[in-house]
Amino acid sequence: MSAEILRVHPDEPEAERIEYIVSCLRSGSVVGLPTDTFYGLAVDPVNLRAVDRIYEIKTRMRHKPLSLLISNAAQAYELARDIGTGFDRLAERFWPGPLTIIVRASSRLPLRSTANTGNVALRVPDAAIPRAVVEAFGLPITATSANLQGLPECTYAACVRDQIGDRIPLIIDGGPSGQGLPTTIVDLSGGEDAWQVLREGSIPTHEIALILQA
Repeated sequence: MSAEILRVHPDEPEAERIEYIVSCLRSGSVVGLPTDTFYGLAVDPVNLRAVDRIYEIKTRMRHKPLSLLISNAAQAYELARDIGTGFDRLAERFWPGPLTIIVRASSRLPLRSTANTGNVALRVPDAAIPRAVVEAFGLPITATSANLQGLPECTYAACVRDQIGDRIPLIIDGGPSGQGLPTTIVDLSGGEDAWQVLREGSIPTHEIALILQA
């Protein structure tokens, strides 16, 4: 059975369509939706069955945690602990935007949602659809790329349909996603002075260093 394709305005998401997406997430469904980088797979991160379904869909190794989209930097304090000033500086400079920050997870998140690492990767996307979904849902959503392991990331809904349209019930068509580069990933889980760029993407490493070493 192929996925339902739902068109949503990329800049002014229709409220009733956002509510429909939220109802699907609350029921435990996996939803493909655009972000400001690539299309991602969204689920409720505290629904462990839904989280497991993402790993099954992507044939993703279970030790790799899923990143979460949040609607604003303040929401990070509900999901993480031991947040330092480096986090605040990076969030102020680069969010909303293509920066994923890894911090220590709070006890609110099930350990399995962190792939048993105790860490959580957070981002505020510069895209209206996922932010509207998070705000209406009242919880973060997962954002791992909506592609099969070993295949390219998707920048169009049609690409998601072609790769995994028979594995998920709903794909949100918000037009082309914003970037051809992935997010930059910065790991702050080791403490203030132990930061590390795990992946250089849209934001160059030297820009991260300028903020953290200021």
